[in-house]
Amino acid sequence: MSKFGFKIIRELGQGTLARSGVITTPHGQIQTPAFVVVGTQATVKAMTPEMVQAIHGQAVLANAYHLYLQPGHRIIEQAGGLGKFMNWPGPTFTDSGGFQVLSLGSGYKKVINMDAEATEESLAPAKERKAHVTADGVLFTSHLDGSRHLFTPELSMQIQHALGADIMMAFDELTSLVDPYEYQVEALSRTESWAERCLTELAKLRAKHPERPYQALFGVIQGAQYEDLRRGTSQRLAALPFDGFGIGGAIQKDRLGDIVRWVNEELPPDKPKHLLGISEPEDIFAAIGQGIDTFDCVSPTRVGRNGSFYTYKGRRNIANAANRRDLAPLLTDCTCYTCQNYSRAYLHHLTKSKEILGATLLSLHNEHFIIRLVDDIRVSINDGSFPKLRKSWLKRYYGP
Repeated sequence: MSKFGFKIIRELGQGTLARSGVITTPHGQIQTPAFVVVGTQATVKAMTPEMVQAIHGQAVLANAYHLYLQPGHRIIEQAGGLGKFMNWPGPTFTDSGGFQVLSLGSGYKKVINMDAEATEESLAPAKERKAHVTADGVLFTSHLDGSRHLFTPELSMQIQHALGADIMMAFDELTSLVDPYEYQVEALSRTESWAERCLTELAKLRAKHPERPYQALFGVIQGAQYEDLRRGTSQRLAALPFDGFGIGGAIQKDRLGDIVRWVNEELPPDKPKHLLGISEPEDIFAAIGQGIDTFDCVSPTRVGRNGSFYTYKGRRNIANAANRRDLAPLLTDCTCYTCQNYSRAYLHHLTKSKEILGATLLSLHNEHFIIRLVDDIRVSINDGSFPKLRKSWLKRYYGP
């Protein structure tokens, strides 16, 4: 059984950091760049694992915090791990629970805009938050039953180890662009301390269970929109024995490419890089162009469940009246199951009738669309046509 490895197939050059490669895990290989399908609670919303396989999804990402609360990581461990529990045969990733630091903490019940116009008014008042950060970890109030839990780096590792993911993320503190520079420095210091604690705890778990397949651990890079913080933490985490790196945190959308470049210029080039939480085509091209190997996002199924679908000329909503009598597929040149078998009129009917099948078929198309885009990008890196594909694809999608 293979341990873990990463091999670079081609580095594009041409003023970019783009590269193609192969990540090897105990549950199979991932051809990179690759889009990792999100299955937060051990399920890809509205889709079966067989559907994910059919659209050539290579890996699935689940969330340690959610699976700790329900059904409990020990149950999944008894089932043989995340893959067996959800009937997914391929590689799996797990997020550490770091996102919940923000979403249940300063961002609770609010939307934290990842842009320069965000203000401190968007932060949730401390008394309303369901997550409170300390040096030791994060004290959570469960969004399910109100019970209290202390999430530490050690517990995050214990949960992810029990889940049996091929690639795990170190526990980190996710901040927003709203947080001042001084707090970003403070949070970054905690994240780096927690990263070392994750490595120590995982070493203990590996020694205790030598019979288990190797689980890779990625250090997570924070630092918001500040170049000195991003580069500094990248240098420090690069010195630690991580198998790869996750790039997370508040990323100013119009500076995504710059921020990823700062990080990847400091991190070891021979280790894989994962960007957490993106799927917008413009961001995909920017991230891959600056050396990202894998990334994930909930957006394809989320927008599908809300009636939207991807086309080569932008995103559209199936509930629009123009689709009511349209017997054409969502895309005439799409090979997904939805486009090969169902019309816009039928999908419009399902959505207006609030039928669950509508969410399934639109989600399937959207995941296929993004996976196919990234597959095409990988081919373009290998044959040297990435800049040309980027220019033509984005011009068609967003308009002149």
